[in-house]
Amino acid sequence: MSLAPRVVLVHRTSEYDELVAHHGTHGQAAFFLSSRGRDIEEVAERHRRTGRALAEVASAIPLTWRQARVERADLDRFLFGPEDVVLVVGQDGLVANVAKYLDGQPVIGIDTDPGRNPGVLVRHRPEHAALLLASFEASRADELTMVEAVADDTQRLVALNEIYLGTAGHQTARYRLGLEDDGGVVEAQASSGVLVGTGTGATGWLRSLWQERGTRLTLPSPTEDRLLWFVREAWPSPATGTSLVAGDLTASASLTLTVESDRLIAFGDGIETDALELTWGQTVRVGACDRRLRLVR
Repeated sequence: MSLAPRVVLVHRTSEYDELVAHHGTHGQAAFFLSSRGRDIEEVAERHRRTGRALAEVASAIPLTWRQARVERADLDRFLFGPEDVVLVVGQDGLVANVAKYLDGQPVIGIDTDPGRNPGVLVRHRPEHAALLLASFEASRADELTMVEAVADDTQRLVALNEIYLGTAGHQTARYRLGLEDDGGVVEAQASSGVLVGTGTGATGWLRSLWQERGTRLTLPSPTEDRLLWFVREAWPSPATGTSLVAGDLTASASLTLTVESDRLIAFGDGIETDALELTWGQTVRVGACDRRLRLVR
């Protein structure tokens, strides 16, 4: 006997809740903001809007289906099941936060603040949740490419938008950079880090680097099995070069980086608290991940 699907509602603590938790009361939080020329009502209204969206989405879940809720801060301790349907209620970035913990589960992104969020990953409104779940089996999903970094000690990191490799403080990182299957070409570099991004990440950090460089490389689409990489502020010196500073990676290719600093890190989607720790002499390979994020259209 098969189990009914389980809907996992993913959300994050609102700015209002964080303010009240920090200052103790609504009044103290309001005083703090007013002393800086801000009105707490703006933050409180977004909090109420998110609450209404969560309630509307929860009420749309079929009564015969199971339910669970998980806050963003608890994602690394939550066990997703293969039969789960993941409802992300919030901002686009919340979809990226949950993506690394999934393995083929379908994701429905619900935008709680249309007009404020770009809506690239949270594509639906709360009032659409009932219809999406009722016709779920017929729903189609985009298979979004993800990027992964694998270190020689088996540490592994997966991200939806991009992976950054460098120092924790974004200062000078020293390493040897190479492309697999490229005749063994390797270059010693000193830079402020290396960024490898997907087509989904092409709406964020990756795009800003792409625009800054004015490169002829084309940005990949979110479902394309191609990544783009850039070296940030490579420094030319007698010992370090600047010839390998940008390129793309097909599905079978990867970028290799061998650490020549005391400590480098690799983190994904802007979450520095969840990073690979890399020490002198270690090698890490970055490329397209076999897993994809299934995002419902």
